[in-house]
Amino acid sequence: MKKKTLGMMIAALRKENEMTQLDLAEKMGVTDKAVSKWERDLSCPDVNTLPKLAEVFGISVDELMQIKAQSEEKKDISPMIHMIMKAIALAMGVAVVVLSILKALDVNSGMGMLGIGLACIAITSFTKRDDEEN
Repeated sequence: MKKKTLGMMIAALRKENEMTQLDLAEKMGVTDKAVSKWERDLSCPDVNTLPKLAEVFGISVDELMQIKAQSEEKKDISPMIHMIMKAIALAMGVAVVVLSILKALDVNSGMGMLGIGLACIAITSFTKRDDEEN
């Protein structure tokens, strides 16, 4: 759903509450021309009047400003984690091959790097299975 401008939100709420611009203006202590400018996004209500505006419409300031709670905006980062783990595994494998060719890698370091790569692949495969089961 596309986020509305504040002016669009004010106009929609005013119409939902079956109010004219003049009705809203009187409740807010401004002119109907000011309300018209708000609705056309030519100006905005003063920040200090937002609580009163929300109260007139019977909603919270957060709802008026279309602020979503963080819990509603959770993003699935598991695809990113899978990609990072695969990249680490690939990087470790490439590093071992290149360093071996250059004869700049001892056996213990090579085994450690390959172990890290294998661990990343294992984590990716287990988390992928868990995601598929849910």
